[in-house]
Amino acid sequence: MIKIIFSKRCLEYESPGHPESPKRVKIIYDFLKSKRYKFIEPEECNEKDILFVHSQELLNKVKQGNFFDPDTPSLPKIYEYAKLSVEDAIKAMQVSLEGDIGFSIMRPPGHHANRDSLGGFCYFNNIAIAIEHFVGTNSICAKFVGEPFSAKGGCASGTRVRRAAILDIDCHHGNGTQDIFLGRKDVLYVSLHRFAAFYPGTGGKSIKNAINYPLKFGIGESEYLATLENALKGIKKFNPSIIGVSVGFDTYKFDPIGGLGLEISSYRKIGTLISELNIPTFYVLEGGYSDDLPKCVLEFLLGINKHKIL
Repeated sequence: MIKIIFSKRCLEYESPGHPESPKRVKIIYDFLKSKRYKFIEPEECNEKDILFVHSQELLNKVKQGNFFDPDTPSLPKIYEYAKLSVEDAIKAMQVSLEGDIGFSIMRPPGHHANRDSLGGFCYFNNIAIAIEHFVGTNSICAKFVGEPFSAKGGCASGTRVRRAAILDIDCHHGNGTQDIFLGRKDVLYVSLHRFAAFYPGTGGKSIKNAINYPLKFGIGESEYLATLENALKGIKKFNPSIIGVSVGFDTYKFDPIGGLGLEISSYRKIGTLISELNIPTFYVLEGGYSDDLPKCVLEFLLGINKHKIL
């Protein structure tokens, strides 16, 4: 069963004229609600979760609103909203560890935030914190790594969490996620993204455990899917216990700040390919700014709904 993790509280903050607006997730929520999807409300994470991957200095800056970034504005209560988005990702991973499919549609996004800095609409790295929460050497279950694990709250009978893969299919390279996990043997980072004269300008080549697939503008569905199939072979070879997917729908051909030539129908094919790995997988929303975003998300959900764990 697909469980959508969402809180209406993420609709409370806004920077006028900013593309990362409440509207982008509200239209997803309203559309999926009309399709009778099941929703789960998260709680705020604690500071310990954030410090799994971020410095105390960054946490303090966001908490105090003491920072300036033209794309990532300092807004009232942004620390609370950012923490809520982190918890959404953690909850999505927990849901998937327990046998269902967790999909977070919260904001703000996260994959551009690295250990010491924010940027690109991202304050904290939601998917990185979720992965580290359950897999990392500093996590609540560090002493149980390799032993049976039953999601958040303790290690007991259940899924073994030994290593994880992160698949980033946002139009922009997840520079923050790559930096946080670079060199780790228990985490593989794989990204398909638009490259050359495009934010953030990273991910032009693979390095260590970060496998990058830089793509040209407007490549279209056929080339994208072929590249994704190749990327998924690498993830399968890595043999992770779980996959976290940074899902960006700014690869859609009419996205106002992205675009890789994909059709609405492309996302069902993408979701199907991921589900065919037959590995527990959770999903965290990153970019996507077009008015067709709800349709793209629904197609993706219809694809991943084929996900069956043997």
